[in-house]
Amino acid sequence: MYKYLLSAVAVTAVIAGSNGAFADQAAAQKWIDQEFQPSSLSKEEQLAEMDWFIAAAAPFAGMEINVLSEGIPTHSYESEVLTKAFEEITGIKVNHQILGEGEVVQAVQTQMQTNRNLYDAYVNDSDLIGTHSRLQLAYNLTDWMAGEASDVTNPGLDLDDFIGTQFTTGPDGDLYQLPDQQFANLYWFRKDWFDREDLQTAFKAKYGYDLGVPVNWSAYEDIAEFFSKDVKEIDGVKIYGHMDYGKRAPDLGWRMTDAWLSMAGAGSKGEPNGVPIDEWGIRMEAGSCNPAGASVSRGGAANGPAAVYAIRKWDEWLRAYAPPGAASFDFYQSLPALSQGNVAQQIFWYTAFTADMVKPQSEGNNTVDADGIPLWRMAPSPHGPYWEEGQKVGYQDVGSWTILKSTPVDRAKAAWLYAQFAVSKTVDVKKSHVGLTFIRDSTINHESFTERAPKLGGLVEFYRSPDRVRWSPTGINVPDYPKLAQIWWQQIGDVNSGAFTPQQAMDRLAEEMDITMARMQAVDEAADVYGGCGPRLNEEKSAEFWYANGGAKPPLENEKPQGITVNYDDLVAHWAAN
Repeated sequence: MYKYLLSAVAVTAVIAGSNGAFADQAAAQKWIDQEFQPSSLSKEEQLAEMDWFIAAAAPFAGMEINVLSEGIPTHSYESEVLTKAFEEITGIKVNHQILGEGEVVQAVQTQMQTNRNLYDAYVNDSDLIGTHSRLQLAYNLTDWMAGEASDVTNPGLDLDDFIGTQFTTGPDGDLYQLPDQQFANLYWFRKDWFDREDLQTAFKAKYGYDLGVPVNWSAYEDIAEFFSKDVKEIDGVKIYGHMDYGKRAPDLGWRMTDAWLSMAGAGSKGEPNGVPIDEWGIRMEAGSCNPAGASVSRGGAANGPAAVYAIRKWDEWLRAYAPPGAASFDFYQSLPALSQGNVAQQIFWYTAFTADMVKPQSEGNNTVDADGIPLWRMAPSPHGPYWEEGQKVGYQDVGSWTILKSTPVDRAKAAWLYAQFAVSKTVDVKKSHVGLTFIRDSTINHESFTERAPKLGGLVEFYRSPDRVRWSPTGINVPDYPKLAQIWWQQIGDVNSGAFTPQQAMDRLAEEMDITMARMQAVDEAADVYGGCGPRLNEEKSAEFWYANGGAKPPLENEKPQGITVNYDDLVAHWAAN
């Protein structure tokens, strides 16, 4: 394909030579040679792909567009490097702004509500797929690529190569967002400490089983207690058995909506999201597109025993086993705290942190050795006592290019070109080496990552394993992410502050979600705002009724069964064998 494109675009370049097409191709060659290596494409194929971009972008040369994303290393690379490359190659200037995740969600919500074009494209989490597919305020990319944007859709985009499009596809089977970066929340631990014979002996003597990767929350809690209360100090440094964050800010909300309740076992069986109850505790029957409630009394599970247990453990562990000040950290502050090297494990650790966690000792990272080999490893997330086989096991963030219909078509097309450039095969392997947030199979399996894998603490092994699909983003049960997500952090913050018990906070949270969804239902029934897929709340019934009829799970008599662990090397061998 690309050999054909190369010859075809070369003809275009000759015709348009007076407009600087040759200079554009020279810029492309420079970036390919000096920056975009390694790649899953040959240099000839890379140049052919860039020649397609040159030709497709010609009508928009000189335009200046604005895009927005949150601040992780992947997006910093796009903002600082890819925008320069794209402008030199295509003539389109991109202002790629970076803000906090809460501000990104707020900007998306504001543009949808006001119909004013604030940004020409967003890297917007796929957690909003239920919102975008219902409101139809974002371009349906399946229709867009086949129709109005066919002239600016890269024939080498290769959607089948993306690993996350199942999360950006609506109930109608159409694509609404294009993955740009992807990362999972996994378990993180200091393998060098876990491997110490003296610590292994002491742990087994106290708890009766081996110190290893925890399979359940009981083992995680035992390990947290062991390092915080028994070991206390390693190499003259005071250590802690747990790390988390609890600052009263929007980050705290998606710390919980990001599968924490389902990891405890609050949802239903079903992947990528529970059916009928998802990781938010929201009920939506199989085959329906109408959320039916979040409260236990309406068949949901947001304030059920498993959800309350999940919040209680988050609060208890933060107070008992985390470093001082962790309760005041947000998502971004928790990373540098971990790199100090005084924490034994973290149950909810995002692989987006890998790029920073593999920095050398000279940059203040105390979790690698002198040769840059991580002293830590990542492993699957442990699950709580309410969890059952077949349930979702963790969260996967899929930050995805999203273009709203309020963006004028010419600006939308220019932004679509930049989005495709940022995920193109020409660029993706190099971008992935910088940010370590994989989106393509061809990149994950590239030989350069085989070579680099020993320095990435299990990241490559995880993403090459079949297990990776068991971690998933928020699904389609959530009818309006911006409206509902903002409810969470205030309620969870009231637990952290001591103002409310976990049960009181989750009762209020579930009630407020139901009130908000009732308003959506009224609007949808009156004006068809959600395309007939707005909430249709169940009538309230007793908890006992729902316990017996597929609602929340009833309380367990024993919420701390025996701890279970596995050997890390055996786990990696299992991944490799599958």
